[in-house]
Amino acid sequence: MRKLWTIMLLTALTACSGLTACTDRGGEVFPTAAVSAGAAPSAPEDVVTGLAVPWGIAFLPGGDAVVTERDTARVLRVTRTGQVTELAKIEDARPDGEGGLMGVAAKDDQLFLYYTAELDNRIVRYRLTNGGLTDQQLLVQDIPKGGIHNGGRLAFGPDGFLYATTGEVGDRDLAQRRDSLGGKILRMTVDGAPAPGNPFGTLVYSYGHRNVQGLAWDGSGRLFASEFGANTYDEVNRIEPGGNYGWPEVEGRGDDQRYINPILTWSTAESSPSGMAYANGSLWVGALRGARLWQIPLGEDGSAGAPVAHFTDRYGRLRAVAATPDGKLWVGTSNKDGRGSPKDGDDRIMSVTPS
Repeated sequence: MRKLWTIMLLTALTACSGLTACTDRGGEVFPTAAVSAGAAPSAPEDVVTGLAVPWGIAFLPGGDAVVTERDTARVLRVTRTGQVTELAKIEDARPDGEGGLMGVAAKDDQLFLYYTAELDNRIVRYRLTNGGLTDQQLLVQDIPKGGIHNGGRLAFGPDGFLYATTGEVGDRDLAQRRDSLGGKILRMTVDGAPAPGNPFGTLVYSYGHRNVQGLAWDGSGRLFASEFGANTYDEVNRIEPGGNYGWPEVEGRGDDQRYINPILTWSTAESSPSGMAYANGSLWVGALRGARLWQIPLGEDGSAGAPVAHFTDRYGRLRAVAATPDGKLWVGTSNKDGRGSPKDGDDRIMSVTPS
């Protein structure tokens, strides 16, 4: 019996290495139950071309989207038919390296932006009017900034609170410091105050992150995040309030019970995951270095099935991924970010009908 158990455990551990989907149960590692990805998504269709590093996409009630460009600091309104209007250029933004104008979230007539300023990364609220953006209000400042690992995603959760992702800007120790805003997922009210029920009474919702750039909730309200690894493993994590996700002590999976293991890991060459959305029972993740759109089917318990790659090397680096109000996905390329090879028409936002 012991020999059989050893074989089963070794098989599970082997299955949970490399490109895998795994769960933890009582400290032991098991492959997740098989979940099918279903049919392939539709071929992408261009919504708009000629952009420059579209980083964030947020949809408005009428179906239009607000799109941020990281390196130009432009805020754009894009209609479903691809008409583009410049709403504003954020003069306080200081694009540099991986910093600049990044995340965007919308609620009613309010627009929330995450951007790199002169001394820090910050979250700022505006009022969205027909004439552009007005009533600038600084909500959160002193988020560490750097040439790398600035985080930057903003999204409203099903609980009505605003979530933000931050990076550790290359200073690894910040991720484990709960008194720092670096290497965290933050949760706040629309006024920038810690949301009621936050685990530490501060903005910090989870910690031990290297550089999270994707957030998505499934149909049951479970929160997932995509995270850049260092040299070996990129991750998708299921986020729990107060959870410690291990960086820099662990990259990928570990055996230390103080840290929460990812539900899925990739090699960094296959992914470098950025934007993420949930649609039709799957997470959809844009891969930068991996140059593909990953589909991760989820089980009813939130476990990850085997990931499936779509459009590999066809459109270059993929960064922005957002679910549209009518059930499609908008996917943005990032080929003008200094690490890609721009093609004719780049950068672009494409519409994809998920399987």
